[in-house]
Amino acid sequence: MSIQPQITVVGLGTGDENQLTLGVWRKLEAAGARGGAIFLRTREHPMVAMLDHHSLRYETFDAVYEAHEGFDAVYEQIASQLIERAKSANSGEVLYAVPGHPMVAERTVQLLRERCPAEGVLLTMMGGESFLDQAFLRLGFDPIEGFQLLDGTSLTASGLNPQLHTLIGQVYDVYTASDVKLTLMELYPDDYPVVVGHALGVAGEERVREVPLYELDRVEGYGNLSLVWVPRTDREDVRSRTFTRLHEIVAILRSPEGCPWDREQTHQSLRKNLIEEAYEVLETIDEDDPDHMREELGDLLLQIMLHSQIEAEDGMFTVFDVIRELNEKLVRRHPHVFGTAQAEDADEALGNWQQIKEEEKRKKGINPDELPLLSGVPRELPGLMKAYKLQKKAASVGFDWGTKEEVLPVVESELAEVKEAIERFGKAEQQEELGDLLFAVVNLARFLKVDPEEAMADANRKFFERFGYIEAQLRLKGKSFDQTDLQEMESLWQEAKKVLKK
Repeated sequence: MSIQPQITVVGLGTGDENQLTLGVWRKLEAAGARGGAIFLRTREHPMVAMLDHHSLRYETFDAVYEAHEGFDAVYEQIASQLIERAKSANSGEVLYAVPGHPMVAERTVQLLRERCPAEGVLLTMMGGESFLDQAFLRLGFDPIEGFQLLDGTSLTASGLNPQLHTLIGQVYDVYTASDVKLTLMELYPDDYPVVVGHALGVAGEERVREVPLYELDRVEGYGNLSLVWVPRTDREDVRSRTFTRLHEIVAILRSPEGCPWDREQTHQSLRKNLIEEAYEVLETIDEDDPDHMREELGDLLLQIMLHSQIEAEDGMFTVFDVIRELNEKLVRRHPHVFGTAQAEDADEALGNWQQIKEEEKRKKGINPDELPLLSGVPRELPGLMKAYKLQKKAASVGFDWGTKEEVLPVVESELAEVKEAIERFGKAEQQEELGDLLFAVVNLARFLKVDPEEAMADANRKFFERFGYIEAQLRLKGKSFDQTDLQEMESLWQEAKKVLKK
């Protein structure tokens, strides 16, 4: 009868032999007495001296660390070797000893938990004191106040919550500490107080030091038993950098105790604000002004938050539903990034996007082939932009002029019809013919590969600057607009064209 292969993981605790559990020590002694296999993830741990003192034989995986550049490969190889050793003939029980507690910050144990069942290996564990026990004791905070444990080697700003005590483990060296510092600085002020703990609970080796955040990577002594504690805070200058605080503020503004103006707003009343804020963002792009752009992007985000909050109050959806749907859509429509599809260039990526959009419509019971060709162009787009998109869609099936030389006579013809409408017809006919002229001009812009909205924006900017020049020159002369005439303004206009020519 064959014996099922077995791996037993034991925790060596934080390094103080007085804190090692009796059960773990007996397990180690028994394995040593029968000549069983004892493996240590690393000998870089204070408890190894006790094993040496009692002449317990063991093997370590320190050589694996030296053979790989990344930790993921190290942990994968350790797990594989342990499983193979357990499955080898007459191996008996394999004892695997790890620092601290097997279930706290031990990636190799997680890999064993995932792989052992499929490999037919029995996995058991015996706990040990984790570094968390010593952190709570030595640093003096109660985790009931709110607490999170994060990995220093993969820390991201999105995972930080300033209202929770944050312990950051795996801060092995000064380079990791530097990465941790830079990530924390995305949320916390440079001088925010943080605490570095080395070898907590280990007699004669423990060191605890509080430093401002910017000095985090200047602290000496980082190693396998180092961690960083970021105390929780309700400071507004920290919380104001979080999405959670923005969500909270908007909810307060819309609450009965909030702002009367914000409470009164509806989707319809905010409609024009959304459009205006979007255009103000575009203006900052044209100005190439990052500071102004940051402000205007915030104003645009506020509109999204307000519309989402209105729906949340009606029980329809929240801003988190908006975020979820967007995230899912981005992943789904980028299979060349998040899946196995290929896209060698932007055109191929766009083709993937369009194909997936059509598949999504079919799943909703909509046949894209039965939809009008011009559907999908938003009704409320600005006129020039909408004309451009309508023409582009029609051109995709061959309904288009051949060359720009064919378009120019059309523009001239529409201009003649505008002149005729001015001479012979009323406002309605004049408006119609003027619209036809603008539509023809957009067609010409398309053939010239010019975005009509951008061309119009440039023209508006030039007019704004030149008219501003006229106003400034009149002011220098001590004049106002009612003290000049068209002839003088036209002269200044021509002067502005030369001075402001770009």
